[in-house]
Amino acid sequence: MATITVRLDNDDEKLLDEITAIYGSRSTAIREAIRALSGQVERDRAIDEALAAWEAEAGPVDENEVAAMIERYDL
Repeated sequence: MATITVRLDNDDEKLLDEITAIYGSRSTAIREAIRALSGQVERDRAIDEALAAWEAEAGPVDENEVAAMIERYDL
């Protein structure tokens, strides 16, 4: 098992304290945060791949259509 040292500013320290209250220890909170971040990276990668496949099939993204969807769906 590895040990790592991380310097935290006051804001990060407060965030860690908040999630430590949920997960019971700083180590557990940090491990959970790493897993959550890893999951987000994997989801982002999958979305990028899906969009690339969609663009390959349907053609390039029309920026005007994207702007219209952002406006329509209040994104």
